[in-house]
Amino acid sequence: MKILAAILLLSALSSTGAAQADEHPWVDERVPDDKRVQSLIDAMTVAEKMAQLQADAPGIERLGILPYNWWNEALHGVARSGRATVFPQPIGMAATFDEELIHRVATAISDEARAKFNIAQEIGNYDRYAGLTFWSPNVNIFRDPRWGRGMETYGEDPYLQSRLGTAFVRGLQGNDPRHMKAAACAKHYAVHSGPEKLRHEFDAIAPKRDIAETYLPAFEALVKEGRVECVMCAYNRVDGEPACGSQLLLQDILRDDWGFEGHVVSDCGAVRDFHKRHKVAADEAEAAAWALKAGTDVNCGRYFAHLPAALERKLISEADIDTALRRLLNTKFKLGLFDIDTPWNDLGAEIVERDGHVDLSLEAARKSIVLLRNANNALPLKKDIRRLFVTGPHAASVDILLGNYHGLSSETVTILDGIVGKVSVGTTVDYRYGQLPYSANVNPANSAIGAAAQADAIVAVLGISTLVEGEEGSAVASPSKGDRLNLSLPPDQLAFLRKLRERSEQPIIVVLTGGSPIAAPELEQLADAILFAWYPGQQGGKAVADVIFGDVNPSARLPVTFPVSVNQLPPYEDYSMEGRTYKYMKEKPLYPFGFGLSYTSFEYGKPSLPSSQLSAGEPLIIDVSVRNTGEVAGTEIVQIYHSTDAAPFDVPNSSLVGFRPVALGAGEEKTVRFAIAATQLRSFGPDGEAVLVKGRHSIRAGGVSPGERGEELTGQSLQAVRFEIR
Repeated sequence: MKILAAILLLSALSSTGAAQADEHPWVDERVPDDKRVQSLIDAMTVAEKMAQLQADAPGIERLGILPYNWWNEALHGVARSGRATVFPQPIGMAATFDEELIHRVATAISDEARAKFNIAQEIGNYDRYAGLTFWSPNVNIFRDPRWGRGMETYGEDPYLQSRLGTAFVRGLQGNDPRHMKAAACAKHYAVHSGPEKLRHEFDAIAPKRDIAETYLPAFEALVKEGRVECVMCAYNRVDGEPACGSQLLLQDILRDDWGFEGHVVSDCGAVRDFHKRHKVAADEAEAAAWALKAGTDVNCGRYFAHLPAALERKLISEADIDTALRRLLNTKFKLGLFDIDTPWNDLGAEIVERDGHVDLSLEAARKSIVLLRNANNALPLKKDIRRLFVTGPHAASVDILLGNYHGLSSETVTILDGIVGKVSVGTTVDYRYGQLPYSANVNPANSAIGAAAQADAIVAVLGISTLVEGEEGSAVASPSKGDRLNLSLPPDQLAFLRKLRERSEQPIIVVLTGGSPIAAPELEQLADAILFAWYPGQQGGKAVADVIFGDVNPSARLPVTFPVSVNQLPPYEDYSMEGRTYKYMKEKPLYPFGFGLSYTSFEYGKPSLPSSQLSAGEPLIIDVSVRNTGEVAGTEIVQIYHSTDAAPFDVPNSSLVGFRPVALGAGEEKTVRFAIAATQLRSFGPDGEAVLVKGRHSIRAGGVSPGERGEELTGQSLQAVRFEIR
């Protein structure tokens, strides 16, 4: 593989040895990368430079530059390029509240990415989805549960997004001192979360406080802590200015304030939107020039093909072109694309879907499943149950394992497969499809109802899929281009469940699939137990069965608030955070942020602080004791929330400032220490200024976000302690 890489890189060069290094100094690995980059820029014609700024960049044979397509995806596994390990959708991984797990997942993804890249190079595949620049993760805030792409994010909380997103970036890019294993990309920058049908023309207007407090922190963390290599600018305008042409976003904040040193890519077609949809640019050349000068370095789309016209009209200079090209070449050199040797040259097909990666996908799926209801300890079921009935439109579905932006696996396990593989061989398992997912059954005679009445327990796999939620153009059964303007369970599924309940007094276990909240309060009356499985990846069926039959004690928590209905939500197009998420919602939700049940119970002690007085700038040290008061081992997600009533302006109800999964044996107690940085205790004023408010503050520790509904569902009150910042 190393020899092949060298041949591919250098075959177009006419000279060899020392003469080659003199003529083509960018191939000399002894030279610092910045000098190699500049020497390559100097060797190109202006036309060649401009062509390199398009996502599908052509090769330059005389310079030894191979074709390169900047577009690849790795949201929860290497995507859209065939075989790869498929991990749970990010919203499911967010439910694990587990940074270390996310880092391991991203590390596995980057191993497979390098292996697939090596093989693609070997066969001359330089097309889309064959490179090493991955447009993941998506760290937009899931501010409104109607947004079809919320499933791609790590939820509604900026701190959770920041921690998990940073862990993903570090795993994907690796820790080699010289080369990146793969390049991650923080998208979509910024203030972007629907509506999907308006994204090419929408102007997202949000208060300065909300931009600073909610919409930007995850991007800032990925830049400053994760050293993310790429940022993708969004389709929409932000306060009147296209995100991919915003001096404020791309220069003042991203590069000047945060110190970003990587490259910026446009979302696909976003530069075209300047002209065609936003109608703020007069023509194609003006749109291309505007984006380039603002700081968009590579264009996904065709509009940078108009850069020659922009140059001729003096809308841009060659120096503007060189600036963007330098950033792109820096990324290529970091990836080792001009080097003969990298630590990953020898990775091959044996890496893809290796046993350890498949096992990791299973672990992530197990840790992502949220137990929402378990009346009378309906779960876990016994494996030697006499008669089990499995039904529902998603029980045997592979699609609900995959989510969106997914790879393809040779080892998918549906929920039906997982259940059949788990029960005793003496158990009678009856399966009927039962109900069409999004419409009434054509045939009114339904044998599933009678079959269910004969069972000792019923597992109904219901919910939604990427047919009705997702990105504009991909959710083919959605009347609103992927958004869910009605959050309820599809009505025909609910009617089917009512019929099952009418005919059976045995436990009904409902497994819900999907990537966004399902607002169906009636399920609390119809189902004895409810599991939310998200889009759980290739091993999802095995993970669901592990939870149903008690081999795994569920530990996941909701990374997004489930409202009772859309009536509790502000208007979808309003980007103010007022009334949104657990931080600002006033009504009682169906299920609160951070909620999830277990097969055991936990008890918290009151948090302890070294002092009730904290000097400004000091970290806050908190010790929290938690005990497993049940009879089986379990993992509790310890959550720390901050609030203050001393601010002279509006502040959140509470804010997540710390979390950690804590494994506890039956009867075991542990004390967990958190060090909360002073920056996490800040509040944001109306102009977006960060203020460390002096006066009284509160810290609450528990297994759910603060609020009446969480206390009702868990039977616990969060343990609180007050302190004062001087």
